[in-house]
Amino acid sequence: MVENRPLLNLLSHLVLIAGVVVVAFPVYVAIIASTRGPTDFMSGLIPLLPGPHTLDNYRRIMFSGVSTSGAPPIALMMTNSLVMALAIAIGKIAISLISAFAIVYFRFPFRQLAFWTIFITLMLPVEVRIVPTFKVVADLGMLNSYAGLSIPLIASATATFLFRQFFLTVPDELTEAARVDGAGPLKFFRDILLPLSRTNIAALFVILFIYGWNQYLWPLLVTTDPGYYTVVMGIKRMAEVADAIPQWNLVMATVVLAMLPPVVVVVVMQRFFVKGLVESEK
Repeated sequence: MVENRPLLNLLSHLVLIAGVVVVAFPVYVAIIASTRGPTDFMSGLIPLLPGPHTLDNYRRIMFSGVSTSGAPPIALMMTNSLVMALAIAIGKIAISLISAFAIVYFRFPFRQLAFWTIFITLMLPVEVRIVPTFKVVADLGMLNSYAGLSIPLIASATATFLFRQFFLTVPDELTEAARVDGAGPLKFFRDILLPLSRTNIAALFVILFIYGWNQYLWPLLVTTDPGYYTVVMGIKRMAEVADAIPQWNLVMATVVLAMLPPVVVVVVMQRFFVKGLVESEK
């Protein structure tokens, strides 16, 4: 039984409020900076109130870009990031569902070896295998393309493991009932397993979408054409310009816009995300 202690409750709320302030204050500063002029942050003092240049800054960064950074308008970069994030999230979920279904419901030689081989790849992140992966992508002519941005990042041992663990919790009686009713493997997968997995799929989609949206190193390697730059690459280029002072108001406007798609995905799918992470009984 949890005791009602007013002092402890007050302390808990103060700690939570302090945590929110620490996390939210940099976001607030970025929003304020995106409404200011290019010289407002050069004095060393941080303005804490909005400025009069909001529409001008966002209009310029969306459709004109920053000539000194070599990056295209952010509308194009956000489109590239969106395509990449959706391709990675949907591709990872689709391949992981199919591979987990095969490992759990089909009896074939070296089935467990195949699973553990996939699982071991968790120890090989993109940074470790990036050179041979780049060589393969270059040889296949996929540089400066959406395929080159997304396909090498689609395989996911984590999602395969999670779906496998969930499929193992599905009662054998359900499988036998589907077999008695004449349902083949694909029908069983489509009509029974997929509906049961929707909360897990939603939770993984949120995680994988943010993973794909925040990619920096891989897009930096496989894209030399500005038409395929992602928004994270654009922020980096805008913040580190040569022979010029960074226009922090435009950089922060880009940062604010880059935050919006992940925030929208999390807010829209929050209920499914939490349910998919904590639900134990199907």
